[in-house]
Amino acid sequence: MKLTTGPGKLALLGMAGAMMTVAACSSGGPAGSTASGEMPAEITLLSTTDKTGTIAYVGGSQLEGIELAIKEINEQKFLGESTIKLDSRDTAGDAQTAASQVTQGIADPNVAAILGTVSGPQSVAVAPIAESSKMPVIFTQSGSAGVVIGDYTFRSTAPQETYFPKAIDHLKTLGAKRISVLYNAGQPTLAEIAENQLPAMQESEDLEILSSTSVQSTTQDFASTITKIVGEQPDAVVFLLVGAQNSTAMSQLRQAGFDGPAVGNPAAGAGNLAPAGPAGAGMFWATDFNYLQTAPSSVAFVEAYNAEYGKNPLNYAAEGYDAAWMIARAIKESGGASREDIKNGLDAVAAAGFDGAVGPVTFEGNDQRVDGVVVEWDGTSEGLLSE
Repeated sequence: MKLTTGPGKLALLGMAGAMMTVAACSSGGPAGSTASGEMPAEITLLSTTDKTGTIAYVGGSQLEGIELAIKEINEQKFLGESTIKLDSRDTAGDAQTAASQVTQGIADPNVAAILGTVSGPQSVAVAPIAESSKMPVIFTQSGSAGVVIGDYTFRSTAPQETYFPKAIDHLKTLGAKRISVLYNAGQPTLAEIAENQLPAMQESEDLEILSSTSVQSTTQDFASTITKIVGEQPDAVVFLLVGAQNSTAMSQLRQAGFDGPAVGNPAAGAGNLAPAGPAGAGMFWATDFNYLQTAPSSVAFVEAYNAEYGKNPLNYAAEGYDAAWMIARAIKESGGASREDIKNGLDAVAAAGFDGAVGPVTFEGNDQRVDGVVVEWDGTSEGLLSE
């Protein structure tokens, strides 16, 4: 059964509810740790994300989605006379800072839930603190193990390995079987795909991995490794890299004379391939969201985001938007805004699923699942290959 919010465009956006961690604040008294069934006049949500640092483009985009959702929730009076207030903190890419901010939020009786961090190392540090304190938290991104660890930890981003096979499905339509892999071992999600998922797919997907080479997040020159890869004469390469590494690798790949396809990952998006220009053409990847996808709830979100910010949203914004709406849905479902009310409401929302900014969403326990889409860089922009 899908959760709905009523007719109209704003209702569709509301239905695009999502998941995230929030904090509740009451003008009439503190948010308790037991189910209260009470709706305070003001509900404060604590956001801990990267506003500065190397992944500020992720945290900043996520925060835009959160802020848009909260604006809609309040304008719609989705929670009646109660409004949501956002307390936004900057973790600056540091796990210790994130843990400290979450600890402070837990100690504040006005904080009912947390919209969590976007990087695996930060979220792994935060999750046990929140879980042991019975503080509901919704993470986005953070594909590492050790993030969704109990009743109070939720993730509003489907793990990349759950939709990565869509990219391999597209690769097979190109007739490619022999692949060489270059991956960032400093990113647990990418290492998991390279070291475990792809090797396990060799037999089931009729692939042959010619080589698999690891680099670190600080590596910015791949020329020698790419020369070796091109010498292996693969049908395609798989680049599981982050940020600017993608444009550098694609430029060096084309300079080395390889003109075949390349499989990437969502970190190739967000404009990270733009510096490669035409050299990046032919790289495609599976992602949980792209602004070109056609699910009605996704289209409604993109229109609202464009109207608010004058640009197209990244997947991080869609995830943040859905997370904040999921919290609002949980409050409405439980009829209260204490931490326990929100946890109980999140259980119900996850069990029902919803149509979100990222499209139709389901959950395995507290962990999100989506079908995903495949997009390709054509040298100047991203284009949708399949949904």
